[in-house]
Amino acid sequence: MNKRQRGFTLMELMVVVVIVALLAALAIPSYRAYVVRANRADAKSALLSTAQTLERCFTNSTPFAYNSATCTAAVTIPFTVPGGNYIVSVTNLTANTYTLVATPQGGQAGDTRCRNFRLTQAGVQSVTGTMAATPQECWRR
Repeated sequence: MNKRQRGFTLMELMVVVVIVALLAALAIPSYRAYVVRANRADAKSALLSTAQTLERCFTNSTPFAYNSATCTAAVTIPFTVPGGNYIVSVTNLTANTYTLVATPQGGQAGDTRCRNFRLTQAGVQSVTGTMAATPQECWRR
């Protein structure tokens, strides 16, 4: 009567559970950081696209002005970027100047490194945040 038992011992099962938990503990924060960095691209793209629209409108309006009726009709501000992670608004809108601001929303609001993206009519790129990186670091990634 040679009976062979099959299956896993409790110890083997616990070792597998520990390994899976360690892998998850390493992978989840890394994935979250990747998602935050990827969402920043949405903000930068929306700011650059809106700035391009304002510049085109400025050159097509008479007199040349960012705050002309033609420009305000061409650009709907504020707006939420696709994905809902940023709201783009404009401050300091005059005939010759503007500052576009992308403010994080929802889960992206936890991004303390590169919080608010700003872009002016002169092409000056900046960021704000409690642990603000240099603008080059945030705008480059």
